[in-house]
Amino acid sequence: MNIIAVMDHMGAYFKEEPIRELHKSLEALNFKIVYPQNREDLLKLIENNARLCGVIFDWDKYNLDLCEDIHYLNEMLPLFAFANVHSSLDISLNQLRLQIRFFEYALGAEADIANKIKQTVDEYINAILPPLTKALFKYVREGKYTFCTPGHMGGTAFQKSPVGTLFYDFFGANTMKSDISISVSELGSLLDHSGPHKEAEEYIARTFNAERSYIVTNGTSTANKIVGMYAAPAGSTILIDRNCHKSLTHLMMMSDLTPIYFRPTRNAYGILGGIPKSEFQRETIAKRVSETVGASWPVHAVITNSTYDGLLYNTDFIKQELDVKSIHFDSAWVPYTNFHSIYKGKCGMSGNKVAGKTIYETQSTHKLLAAFSQSSMIHIKGDYFEETFNEAFMMHTSTSPHYGIVASTETAAAMMKGNSGKRLLNGSIERAIKFRKEIKRLKDESDGWFFDVWQPDDIHGETKCWPLNSDDAWHGFKDIDNDHMYLDPIKVSILTPGMSKDGTMASQGIPASLVSKYLDQQGIIVEKTGPYNLLFLFSIGIDKTKALGLLRGLTEFKRAYDLNLRVKNMLPALYQEAPEFYENMRIQTLAQGIHQLIADHNLPELMYHAFEVLPTMVMNPHKAFQLELHGKIEEVYLEEMIGKVNANMILPYPPGVPLVMPGEMLTEESRPILEFLQMLCEIGAHYPGFATDIHGAYRQSDGRYTVKVISNSD
Repeated sequence: MNIIAVMDHMGAYFKEEPIRELHKSLEALNFKIVYPQNREDLLKLIENNARLCGVIFDWDKYNLDLCEDIHYLNEMLPLFAFANVHSSLDISLNQLRLQIRFFEYALGAEADIANKIKQTVDEYINAILPPLTKALFKYVREGKYTFCTPGHMGGTAFQKSPVGTLFYDFFGANTMKSDISISVSELGSLLDHSGPHKEAEEYIARTFNAERSYIVTNGTSTANKIVGMYAAPAGSTILIDRNCHKSLTHLMMMSDLTPIYFRPTRNAYGILGGIPKSEFQRETIAKRVSETVGASWPVHAVITNSTYDGLLYNTDFIKQELDVKSIHFDSAWVPYTNFHSIYKGKCGMSGNKVAGKTIYETQSTHKLLAAFSQSSMIHIKGDYFEETFNEAFMMHTSTSPHYGIVASTETAAAMMKGNSGKRLLNGSIERAIKFRKEIKRLKDESDGWFFDVWQPDDIHGETKCWPLNSDDAWHGFKDIDNDHMYLDPIKVSILTPGMSKDGTMASQGIPASLVSKYLDQQGIIVEKTGPYNLLFLFSIGIDKTKALGLLRGLTEFKRAYDLNLRVKNMLPALYQEAPEFYENMRIQTLAQGIHQLIADHNLPELMYHAFEVLPTMVMNPHKAFQLELHGKIEEVYLEEMIGKVNANMILPYPPGVPLVMPGEMLTEESRPILEFLQMLCEIGAHYPGFATDIHGAYRQSDGRYTVKVISNSD
């Protein structure tokens, strides 16, 4: 961070010469000097170059108007105004917040001015660095010798081995030097929440509108277990989203809990819908408690917000309506909701605390903010026993946390503070909306078919999360509640031809998996691929170049598909998986073959029915897993599941949501679940390279799938 922008001071010798002298002095201090052409050029430079650390300008020419514009982009950025003895400095105390330092045009003063600029820039860097990151940087610069873990000793060990040297050179010196032991006392402790670690968590809590926040270094999968282990003691009953992440199933396998499931909806595309309002009502919960063996009134509830596909709840309604002591919003996919007004009332930490309730929110910092993988946060509002919670925290947290992950979590929070953070997120939303409009424009102009976007028919007007209303057809959900669910603009679902939004199958179609494989070959990775939909996440790291690359990839797929190229030419990686099978096959033949299989299985009806009726819970997930640990299981073919109690969860990717939980039994009533799994297996069996990854189902050498069930002898 060493770039200074200088606005033009041309026109008078007494202004030009001091600036020329200052230029040389600043270069001697290792600053890079750039000269924007005009006001607009400067603002674009600030917007697009985060390494800029100061602006030098002529007060008489630009004054407060320019300062206000810069403040809107970055309220912390140092501004250096040059004035002459006759300049009017009519500036109020409130306007002095704009970080302006004043200098007078004078020959021979350049060294002193340059040093003052450097001091101010150093103060700026010190001010924007969050506490733990600042302390870690300081420790690395000091270069202390340690005689403790980790054994590579700041990278020294790697450099004693040829392969280690390659590893060291790839990741760099600072990565090694910042990988340190918890024995470094000046950095405090993540487990004890002391020192700079404590300051980091307090910093994050302020930033994310929480009363208390915790940094978790092994992902929201672990954060979910920490919250659940504390909030739901063994032997209690919990309410849990049936579309929960598998980490919450693992929680129930670890702890003896009785689950009562919220039952969300799905549409024909397989897009995960929300939990209806009726599921949160006391009468509905009381009925479920009475129908569930061993259940008592729930002590805790878990809701996935947002869903994988970007649907957010009216969380204010849920907080008030749910009659439980604590509510956990699993918000792994939306760590950014506190930083834009369109998400107000749609996230866990929105608004004030709720009397008599504790609200938890877990967020994957790494998913859609700028942090290392595995970085996660727990936010809390409401009363809880901190010491007991920390026991649950330590139960799941390594005693050797990676300081780089901790610092990246804190830095992600620092990036979102103030105007800079709002601008980052607003840019992300604007790029996503512009991309959506480009897809719609190309569809309207296209000769023949083109891709569509899952969104309201009219997205013009104010920037917002779009509501899913009962009188709208675009979303494809049946009997949906008004003022309850909203689509996040930055989660973009692209639709391929083959199925209408009401679930009607077309005579021809292009399964989304073909598009996904093609894009992968173009260096574009899809977040999630459904039967006829592709999910793309427009995070703050997506720029115009990447968005245009995706747009180009989609148009090139259309061009190649319309030419009906051979599979071996269009999808060479797929061809290599089974050369004989794909030798003479063309892309349209492959698309229609898979499309016909999907149609033969009547996918829309399967989507509706497979998630309407839950399997029968014979025992809770904990008991089922204990029986598996004792070896009281057997393996049967997938088609033989009916009437048998499943030992493991069965979970197809995508979307990574459990279909059958441990301890549940498929019956004739819930047979559509089996039929859905069989459809996925059949597609993989017919077409090499299109097998679905199904957790809990194991492909055998004969191509059939087996599952583990509880032994009949038990």
